[in-house]
Amino acid sequence: MRRLPLIFVSVSVFACAFAAHGQLSAPAGSPKETRAAFDAPHLRVELLVPGDTLYNDKTLNEAGLYFKLEPGWHIYWKNAGDSGEPPKIQWTLPKGISATPMQFPAPQRLPLGPLMDYGYENEALFPFNFEINDNLDRRGKIGNVGPYTLHAKVSWLVCREVCIPGKAELELDRHVWVGLYSLLDDRGPSLAQRFFDKPDKQLPALPTSLPVADTAVFQPTPVGFRLAVTTGQRETQAEFFPEDEDVLDNPAPQGVTPTTNGLVLDLKKDANLTANPTQLKGVLELAGGRNYEISATRVVSYGVARMEFMPAVKPAFSIGALLTTAFFAFLGGLLLNLMPCVFPVLFLKGLALVNSGTEERHKLRMHGMVYTAGILVSFWALVALLLVLRAAGATLGWGFQFQSPVFLLVLAGLLFFFALSLAGQFEIGLTLTGAGGALAAKQGYAGSFFTGVLAVIVATPCTAPFMGAAIGYALAQPAAVTFAIFTALALGLAAPYVALTLQPAWTRLLPKPGVWMEILKQAVSVPIFVTVIWLAWVVAQAYGAALVAALLGIFLLLAIAGWFLGRWPAQRWAALVAVLLLLTVLAVCIAAPRELAMTPVASPAQISSEGPAARSASATWQTWSAEAVQRTLAAGQPVFVDFTASWCLSCQVNERVALSQPEVMQALEAKNVALFKADWTREDPAITQTLTALGRSGVPVYALYVQGEESPRLLPQVLTPGIVLDAIAKLPPAATPK
Repeated sequence: MRRLPLIFVSVSVFACAFAAHGQLSAPAGSPKETRAAFDAPHLRVELLVPGDTLYNDKTLNEAGLYFKLEPGWHIYWKNAGDSGEPPKIQWTLPKGISATPMQFPAPQRLPLGPLMDYGYENEALFPFNFEINDNLDRRGKIGNVGPYTLHAKVSWLVCREVCIPGKAELELDRHVWVGLYSLLDDRGPSLAQRFFDKPDKQLPALPTSLPVADTAVFQPTPVGFRLAVTTGQRETQAEFFPEDEDVLDNPAPQGVTPTTNGLVLDLKKDANLTANPTQLKGVLELAGGRNYEISATRVVSYGVARMEFMPAVKPAFSIGALLTTAFFAFLGGLLLNLMPCVFPVLFLKGLALVNSGTEERHKLRMHGMVYTAGILVSFWALVALLLVLRAAGATLGWGFQFQSPVFLLVLAGLLFFFALSLAGQFEIGLTLTGAGGALAAKQGYAGSFFTGVLAVIVATPCTAPFMGAAIGYALAQPAAVTFAIFTALALGLAAPYVALTLQPAWTRLLPKPGVWMEILKQAVSVPIFVTVIWLAWVVAQAYGAALVAALLGIFLLLAIAGWFLGRWPAQRWAALVAVLLLLTVLAVCIAAPRELAMTPVASPAQISSEGPAARSASATWQTWSAEAVQRTLAAGQPVFVDFTASWCLSCQVNERVALSQPEVMQALEAKNVALFKADWTREDPAITQTLTALGRSGVPVYALYVQGEESPRLLPQVLTPGIVLDAIAKLPPAATPK
């Protein structure tokens, strides 16, 4: 046991306390409480045994060792902290009588210079029980037998600026009642009622066991441990007292992070700790004087076991980290323009810029600013909604809106209607422009703004290179930092178009307006229709054929609305019919997911593993769960997890370009790698928590787990066969599954 040298003056005090014999009586009547007490320097110690008689039921034989301390002095808990020793008691008892170990009440933190001790001030009571067994010498009697002498040697250390060790011998006599007693016993208030339940009590309370429905787990971190406890409610205050010595840095502050149904404590490990414990035992004190004995089990740091209780380690904030992350977020936003879900929108804005090349410079610049404003406002609104929902307890990540069937139906309908206009069925603004030239000018800016909004909407299911880590960092920081990172991301997304509007000379390099623009605009409707088909596939994958049928009905209503607008342009009655049809579409989008039975659809991994294609490469994928990954790792197999979603275009491209290639699958099989798909198409809190633990907030994410490694190996978000093969080659030699 490690103890810092006591640097204070120590004075040894040796004393003996003589027995105080109480009056003995039969079980009936009002018993007297007899004490054996000793007055020592700065405290009084007493041996308390309520009543005059012991019974052969230990629950009736409550007793305790009581200390009353002078102000400013303290004694110690069973783990004294950086210095000190707890009270001890050594018994000399008759044959057939034994005493249970002393229970220690919940301690308090006792700072002493740079050190931190755990103990008690004012007063403390250490309960225990006497047990009677068949070896008791009853002398052939039944009823009140005895008396028997109960002798205790007690030692302690009492400290203030100096520490003084003390000893005392306490003794008292008690009879033992043998036989029936339940109808005769009148023992008065219990020990707890006499001391712990006093209205003016200063006694520290005894900790209770953590309720069965609650849980406690912990994970090692580079500097300490994260202790996660669920109590069924949000907790804002907590202190943890470790039962084992030399595990925690006792003086270090303990950071509390409230969660929806509990809390997380960040604990700093002792500098001399060489190996992480498998359990973290101690007392957890919560607000309102609630104290629990806990024995938290260890989970791996990357969260493959019971990570629903374990939020991710929050990255430390610094100005350097903020600037670096903001730069990568800007770069990610810039590259996001090249993603297949965003490029058509940017192309349309470039087309509009060619058409307006003769406008004045300030108008071009204004279009760029308004387009940027649309992107910024959309990003801010999405981030605000995400933070509000998270604060309310929802488990969400980036792209969360694509997990809503209502959003998918509305977006698919919007893009379908937009593509109809591009294809030439009608002109979206033709009816409205009849109101006059001023309105037409305003509509032009409105078009730039809402094109920025559309760019953000279709960009959220895509994750460009550099974006994943930036978003994961941003969502783990305070709200101001989160908004700063996403503002950089938004500016990156807006940068290409804004650059053209701020440098009008570059527009001279663009072709002159002409008939070709109308043909090209109609051609652009093709990738938009392809996007609509992809969204319909996402709906089918996640929610089944019933909702796809509803989506086809939505497309029909939108086609009819477009026909009215194209057949009778600039007619108010035609516009009214179209508006009514659009309102009907919106009602269907809201009602269909609720009214139609949405049976969960098998994940892509499950679908691929069924039928005659069981021997194909895709058949090796298993459905992800934290427990399944943990079992596989325990068996000695490395694990590759593909965190994906049907609505994530980057995910689908990576799976086809890299993961499904024969050479990649053969390399995985050669290294005996178990493959898991974590399908995030529909909301899944377990996947969200695991992504958060990995420092990510969206998909795609590719994690390679190896037994014995604290953290997984994360692959880039844009894969090639070479990248995957290099990662596989660095794995240890293949082992046969246990």
